[in-house]
Amino acid sequence: MTRLVVSGVSASYGHTEVLHGVDLTVEAGTTTAILGASGCGKTTLLRVVAGFHTADAGEVRIGDRAVVGAGLSTPPDRRGIGYLSQEGNLFPHLTVAGNIGFGLPRSSRRDRARTAELLELVGLPLALADRRPEQLSGGQQQRVALARALARRPELMLLDEPFGSLDAGLRASTRRAVADALSAAGATVLLVTHDQDEALSFAHQVAIMNAGRFVQTGPPQQVYSSPVDRATAGFLGELVLLPGKALGTHVSTPLGTLPIAGAELTGPVDVAFRPEQIILSPSTGGDHEGVVDTVDYFGHDALVRLRLPSGPTGPRCVLLSRVIGDDAPTPGQRVDITVRGSVLAFAPTAVDDHR
Repeated sequence: MTRLVVSGVSASYGHTEVLHGVDLTVEAGTTTAILGASGCGKTTLLRVVAGFHTADAGEVRIGDRAVVGAGLSTPPDRRGIGYLSQEGNLFPHLTVAGNIGFGLPRSSRRDRARTAELLELVGLPLALADRRPEQLSGGQQQRVALARALARRPELMLLDEPFGSLDAGLRASTRRAVADALSAAGATVLLVTHDQDEALSFAHQVAIMNAGRFVQTGPPQQVYSSPVDRATAGFLGELVLLPGKALGTHVSTPLGTLPIAGAELTGPVDVAFRPEQIILSPSTGGDHEGVVDTVDYFGHDALVRLRLPSGPTGPRCVLLSRVIGDDAPTPGQRVDITVRGSVLAFAPTAVDDHR
């Protein structure tokens, strides 16, 4: 297993600098997901690591080898990297076995046993070996593309939005199969995505990129529950914002006094927490009551939009609760609102984009 270390990497397109002194470590045998909005620089970093784009400065080390550095840029085919893109890019004129064999040394391309081993690794039956790509589902095609990439036993696997072209049903099952195959292969993985669910569920470490810099890196649960700023918190998922007044370890809000996660604060703040922290129960006419506006039903869960019948209003007082689908209330229903766990507190803003 191989460790990836990116140190002080900057990169440009023409006169436009896209990456600004980026640092990142992916420990051997783990998966790191780079998460960010389109245009933030995440794909450029992947291309620098792969050798498809030249860095202006910095170093990239794969294991004990520097592949990018001062006056150094090792060609892509000598970096020991496997690459899986969104399209998969299988050869349409070759069978599944032919596609997988293309990634093997010429002397091993007809090795049926190795083909069977790779198909088993990605969760596909040997019976598919003689089919052509157009006879496979999108998810099966991506697994074949992964088998081809793993055929040479790469030191590092790079995944560039690998599930973006799949429909929702295939995406989850293919993602799980790919994760299992990479784990079984002991691969070190760098994934680029703009899908928050994908990053949080797929990786051991999530690196949030904004405008060519990493703003936070850590385990998925940590970056989701303890984001470094409001923008990161909102990017990682739905966010509830309320005005509040902080006093040390607690904050007074329209929903009562709540514990603050992190440093002690004093004064006016914006209180932030996740929809799943809002617990709804039948109304008892208490002080913390809300009225259901709308319910977005997704089957396994539902997103409930609520308003407070009295008190402050506006963008920072939109309440969202995520509940089990079968437990969703109906529009117009009055419910008691309880906030579970600690909340985040940020300096207040006059206008906020999170709704």
